[in-house]
This record gives sequence, structure tokens and C-alpha cells, in this order.
Amino acid sequence: MENSKSLLCCCTLPSPSALDYALSLFSHPLRLEIHGLASKFGFFHADPFIQTALIAMYDACGRIMDARLVFDKVSHRDVVTWNIMIDAYSQNGHYAHLLKLYEEMKTSGTEPDAIILCTVLSACGHAGNLSYGKLIHQFTMDNGFRVDSHLQTALVNMYANCGAMDLAREVYDQLPSKHIVVSTAMLSGYAKLGMVLDARFIFDQMVEKDLVCWRAMISGYAESDEPLEALQLFNEMQRRIIVPDQITMLSVISACTNVGALVQAKWIHTYADKNGMINAFAMHGDADSAIALFHRMKEQNIEPNGVTFIGVLYACSHAGLVEEGQKFFSSMINEHGISPQREHYGCMVDLYCRANHLRKAMELIETMPFPPNVIIWGSLMSACQNHGEVELGEFAAKQLLELEPDHDGALVVLSNIYAKEKRWEDVGLIRKLMKHKGISKEKACSKIEVNKEVHVFMMADGYHKQSDEIYKMLDAVVSQLKLVGYTPSTLGILVDLEEEEKKVVLWHSEKLALCYGLIVVSNRDCHER
Repeated sequence: MENSKSLLCCCTLPSPSALDYALSLFSHPLRLEIHGLASKFGFFHADPFIQTALIAMYDACGRIMDARLVFDKVSHRDVVTWNIMIDAYSQNGHYAHLLKLYEEMKTSGTEPDAIILCTVLSACGHAGNLSYGKLIHQFTMDNGFRVDSHLQTALVNMYANCGAMDLAREVYDQLPSKHIVVSTAMLSGYAKLGMVLDARFIFDQMVEKDLVCWRAMISGYAESDEPLEALQLFNEMQRRIIVPDQITMLSVISACTNVGALVQAKWIHTYADKNGMINAFAMHGDADSAIALFHRMKEQNIEPNGVTFIGVLYACSHAGLVEEGQKFFSSMINEHGISPQREHYGCMVDLYCRANHLRKAMELIETMPFPPNVIIWGSLMSACQNHGEVELGEFAAKQLLELEPDHDGALVVLSNIYAKEKRWEDVGLIRKLMKHKGISKEKACSKIEVNKEVHVFMMADGYHKQSDEIYKMLDAVVSQLKLVGYTPSTLGILVDLEEEEKKVVLWHSEKLALCYGLIVVSNRDCHER
């Protein structure tokens, strides 16, 4: 923080990435201070990036009037500047101001890009301004815009939100491929207007369906007084192991009430509570509570279903309970007559991978009745990297890349695997491929919240105001760990560095965050004595 302020005070212009990152971390008063310093030392008028970053900063704070004041002071506005201000109005629901600003942009002679047009179409939909939305649609056709998936979805959403489903359907029918996002927009539009037959036609045509599709269709049936269809679709959703959300459950309970199925409504309510709690315990690593609640469900004669078993298998996986997980998987088939789906096999593969039973994981993958997907190969690949299984990890990564050639995570992990084996030539080939595909490893960061303030640390970070104390604490912790046999591993470094250089790289962000937490706790204990 102090470093970024010092740059300005010393009349040194910070790099765009440095300023953007700094503004994202600062509290609002400090952001205002940065704005003041930028103006005081003349940087505001000297650099358009600083102007744009300040507009984005005020947008992120919800201070739309301040964002507009900064925008109005920008003398040379490019399409990025207009884009950020238009998006600021969109994010804050000021659709009338957005459309007025778009007109100002056209008057200024700046041509909109596809991103701006998508934002304007979204505003038209939210404001119910069909006539203006039609003008934007005509503009895209007259000016030769390539109608990509984002623009297609924006057009369909705009027409659907304005209730013009005939026009939405015209756009939809012209699409060479109906991806899930644009199909969901059509389905939701029909469902909201009570046109459930048309919605169901779209729904049945969709090869891939996510929770949003199921929720829209079930809600459409429930709101159109077709409760039996809503219940039938909910049962089908359960068979497909799609975990419902709260909105879906409310629609289903409403449908049960409408047909007088109060017993089923009570069961669904209880089922939702129990399954929701099991999943919550599993997500938070409390496997004992998740398993205890599962047994309590059985004692209360609440029959577990496929979703329930996903919760308990997930809990076992993250707690390393291999035997318990195997028993649950077996009982699911033999006691409850539930055929495991790909998601259940995925949980079991993850269970074996986390416990370093990698050969068992591979055997299960080879015998499961479904072709493994990206998630399953990804679990095995990551586990092989963590446990040093080079050959199997390389195989898993290549299988994953066959399914998804542009999967950047697979290439990064494959590079890590080669680096651990010091296969620098292979590392170089992978990195060249990543560069060719435009893939780069994002810089990781770790966060810790202290007194309602979030502190963010990067690798080898020196920007925190207590950096000296943090590194002293890190040295002390590492020294204590070395006494019990810990040696920092430098095997995962991706480039051929000297050992001392690698140790600097191993100042991981999470270690710095943890040491800061230890300092805070230590100081708090001193004050409480």
C-alpha cells in the first residue's frame, strides 16, 4: 500500500497492472487518497489508464455519481472509457442513464464494440424498451457485426425480457448451433410468459442441461398451474442427480400444495433440509456430522436418494474416510437399489486420489459404465502431480487434453509433472504450446480477514506494512519445522533455477498469510493478558 502511494508522491507513474491491483486492495478512504494524489501530481490528466481505473474503482464501490464526475473530466475518451462507464450504469441498474450515455457516445463519433452492444441490449431488456432494442439489433446487421454467442444471447434475452418471444425465436432459429446459454434464455423467456409447451420443446431439444434449465422449466410448470408436470420433472431431475436449489424446492412444494399432496410436500421439505445439511457439512469438511445426519435420515424412514449419496461420498472423500466411502458406495447399490451415476463414480475416484490409492482410482475409471469426463481425469491428474506418479499423471493429463484440447489447467499440471522430474526439455515444449495457445499461469494469492479487513498476499510479497515482521515469523516457523525434520521442497519449480533462488520462490502466498495470522493472534493474546 505505502509503496503505491510513494510512487505517486515521488512523481513516478505506476504501471497499469500495479495501479489496478492496488486499487482493488485498498479500503475506500485510501482509494480516495490515491485519487487525490493522482490529481495533485498531474497524473490524472497525463494518463488515460489512471482515469479509466478511477472510474472502475468508483463503479466497484457503487459510487456511480463519482464515477460519472471522473468520466466527465476525461478529455480523450476511447471505446474502453465509454465501455467502463456504460457498464457502471448497467451494474447499478441505471438503465435510462445508460441509454442516454450510449447516445452521447454515438454523437461523439466513437463506434461501439460488441461488448458495449451486449450491455445496451441487456439494459433494453431490463427496462422493457423493445423499440430501442430493435434499433440496436438493426445496427448490428447494418454495420456487419459478427454475431457471436454473446451477442446472440444478448439479443434473445432482450426480446424475451420484453415479452417479444416471436422475435426472440427468429434470432434463435437462425443460429447454426444452439449452445446451452442461448437455449436457456429462450426456455426461461417462454416459461416466464406461461408458454410451457414452447419452453418444454426447447428443453427437450437441449443435449446438455444445467440447474438453471431445470429450475426454469419446473418453475414454469408450477406458475402455470401444471403441478403434476412440475413434480414429474422434479422426479426426473432427481434421477439425473441434479442437486436442486432453494428456488426449485419452493416451486416443487408449491406444486405439491396445489394438488393436495401434503405428505409429499412435507417429505420434500424434510428431504431438502436433510440433503442440504449433509451437503453443507460435506462442503465444510465436517464428515462426522454429514454421516450422522445420513443415519438419522434412515432412522426417520427418509429414504436417501442419489443426491444424498453424493453428499456423504463427498464428505468421505474430503475427510480421507476410504473404508466408509466404499461402504456407502456399496450400500447405495445393494441396499437402496440406486444405480451410481458418473457423479458418484467421480466422488469415489476423488476419494481414492486424495488417499493416494491411485491404482484403485485408475481401476475404477477403467471399469465404470460411463466414459470418464474432464472432472474425473482432472482429479487423477492432480493427485498424480501431488504424489509424484509421473507416468500415470502424464497419461491422465493427455486423456483430459483429448477431451478438452484447450484445458489450460492440464497443460500447467503436465508442465509441473515434468518439472518435478527435471525433464526441462519437455517443460519447454509444454510452455511453448501454452504460449502458442495464449495460456499463462495466473499469479496465485492468499487472503486472510482480520477485524473485517481482508489482507491479500502474493508469492514473495513485500508490500504489506508488516512485511518485516511477517518474514521474521516465517523464518521462525520454518526453523521450528526443520527441527522436526521438515525440509522445504523445491521440486515443483517450473524453471531450472539455483537452489537458493528456488527457496525465494517458495515463499508461498499462503505461508505469508498464515504467518500474518500468527502475528495477529500472538499480539491479541498479549493484549488480553
